[in-house]
Amino acid sequence: MSTATQVSELAVRVRDRLATRHPGASIGELKTLPGGHSGLTYSVTAGDARYVVKAVPPGQRPIGRNDVLRQARVLGALAGSAVPVPGVAAIDEAQPAWFAMDFAAGEAVEPVLDEPEVPAATARTRMLEIASVLRRLHETDVHAPGLDAPEPLDAVGELERWSRTMHAVPAELRPGGEELLNRLAEDVPGDLPPVLLHGDFRLGNVLCVGERAVAVVDWEIWSVGDPRIDLGWFLLFADHRNFPQLGREVPGLPTEAELLDAYLDGRPALPAMDWFRALGRMKMAAIMGHNLRRHREGKHHDPDQERLPPTIAAMIRTARDILG
Repeated sequence: MSTATQVSELAVRVRDRLATRHPGASIGELKTLPGGHSGLTYSVTAGDARYVVKAVPPGQRPIGRNDVLRQARVLGALAGSAVPVPGVAAIDEAQPAWFAMDFAAGEAVEPVLDEPEVPAATARTRMLEIASVLRRLHETDVHAPGLDAPEPLDAVGELERWSRTMHAVPAELRPGGEELLNRLAEDVPGDLPPVLLHGDFRLGNVLCVGERAVAVVDWEIWSVGDPRIDLGWFLLFADHRNFPQLGREVPGLPTEAELLDAYLDGRPALPAMDWFRALGRMKMAAIMGHNLRRHREGKHHDPDQERLPPTIAAMIRTARDILG
């Protein structure tokens, strides 16, 4: 069966399900949404309503980033909570599985990396607001009905996970990477009580309208684990200097200290944050190196990838510096 035929069959399944939800309404065509990193992502209209459809790619197994039903579970579990997420409108578990969620209006822009530029005052307010959103996410009951949360991943497991990604990158693209991994492994901190983790929490994955966060999106790698895993990653995006060759200065963005204060909201400081800061930089370097390798192998064409080697090396170097 051709891919076009399978996509056409998906369109029929989506139309039938949405027609039941919106009797008499005209159901639009599936339109590919750019920028999706998991499965197939489309937009579709049903009368005046608009939805995002995520589906398992034809011929692919529903695992990892392609496990769209897993994404639907966490969105369903967070519905009506203090964490803003799109509502789930329809779920179809028949393979290839898919689900539809409300189309959330807004923009998700990473101030130090993305275009278009956001006014500095707006970016500052957004970052401080989503710091509190992250805290509310971490306060979510991991035993919430329907979540079916996986076993917690401790700091050792998180380090091993990204070490595998780093080791998949050619050695010449990650100078000093082995030393960094060894130093992280030598002094793994004790774990805090596990919480619900987004896995890639940052402004680039939070839709905002004006200064208000309206929907946390891109839940492909959510898990349960130490809250500092999310926090160390989030703090990485507060300073353009963390992205040599790539980042741009945005005057007035919150400092790491201000973001931590907003997250903690009067609670005691978290221990061993430097280790998690270094882990975040190692993780970013590993992801960049992986993408560069795919680009050079012709699997992911992006000319900008050729700018990455100095950035990868610098991130590894600063991570080692953080560890002292």
